[in-house]
Amino acid sequence: MLYQLLFPMADQFPVLNVFRYLTFRTGGAIMTALIVGFMFGPVLINMLKTRQRTGQPIREDGPEGHLLTKKGTPTMGGFLILLALTVATLLWADLRNVYVWAALGVTIGYGVIGFFDDYLKVTRQDSSGLPGKLKLVMQAAIALVAVFVIADQLPAPLTTTLAVPFFKNLLVDLGWMFILFAVLVMVGASNAVNLTDGLDGLAIVPVMIAAGVFALIAYLVGNSVFSTYLQLHHVPGAGELAVFLGALVGGGLGFLWFNAPPAKVFMGDTGSLSLGGALGTISIITKHELVLAIVGGLFVLETISVIVQVVSFRLTGKRIFAMAPLHHHFEKKGWAESTIVIRFWIIASILALAGLSTLKLR
Repeated sequence: MLYQLLFPMADQFPVLNVFRYLTFRTGGAIMTALIVGFMFGPVLINMLKTRQRTGQPIREDGPEGHLLTKKGTPTMGGFLILLALTVATLLWADLRNVYVWAALGVTIGYGVIGFFDDYLKVTRQDSSGLPGKLKLVMQAAIALVAVFVIADQLPAPLTTTLAVPFFKNLLVDLGWMFILFAVLVMVGASNAVNLTDGLDGLAIVPVMIAAGVFALIAYLVGNSVFSTYLQLHHVPGAGELAVFLGALVGGGLGFLWFNAPPAKVFMGDTGSLSLGGALGTISIITKHELVLAIVGGLFVLETISVIVQVVSFRLTGKRIFAMAPLHHHFEKKGWAESTIVIRFWIIASILALAGLSTLKLR
């Protein structure tokens, strides 16, 4: 919005020329989202406490300490991230960019699904929420629409192809199967972040780390000079997603202020489903789907731990982990919550650096 309003006046007021720079607008989006988070966080938390007198339902089969330390904490705090992200993106991004609307549409759409899931959990005081199959169908439907919108904008060689990290010219043409693959990436990323969200601050920091990495990737692939130098596949217009991701980082920081241990609010499915969906969408647009599996490797590990646990129990009747997802396994083993969270942050940082290495090692 600010770009459309102010940049055309740069000829009369040269100082407004700064709005042409993605770096300036990304910084503005970060600060705007952060301020929105600080301003509306206390109001939202008080409102949620009033409406959710008993807070988020706690699993009785979960770690015993959660019944004491987390009972009564309100959920749906992801709405604060969505509010900050949306306001900052609308203010600082070039709203003529289709990729921005695709990313924002998936994020908000998945947030709505998460909201209904959280709402049912709170009103029923049951941790089940929406039926799993219904949730997956709704997520897939939103992803399918987004994939067609994105494919219509991508350059012809990239429309149905998969880029492989470490190989500068390798594009695997999946044909119509790419549509299914892209939907799987979005839905999978969304649910992977959802599985990781189980301890105070555990999910939001790795999400911000991944968002920071993909902000850089989006900026580079959207710039013809940098993408040529680094031998990346150029995606015209993708650089504008750096503003969106900057807003995500700012909104995440604002939320972390209230989600830091001991958390005053949980993001709930409202936040985790939407943030994972955002990362999946960005990876599709920037043609770095496989790099997301590296950068978001922590989310992959958490998801695999659940799959292995379920398969093992159904086939052998035995559990591999004390409890899944993986962070609950370490809780059962006696690790302090803060130890698990900080060590998982370290793992997320290492994986982010590994993902960044794919930009140069080709």
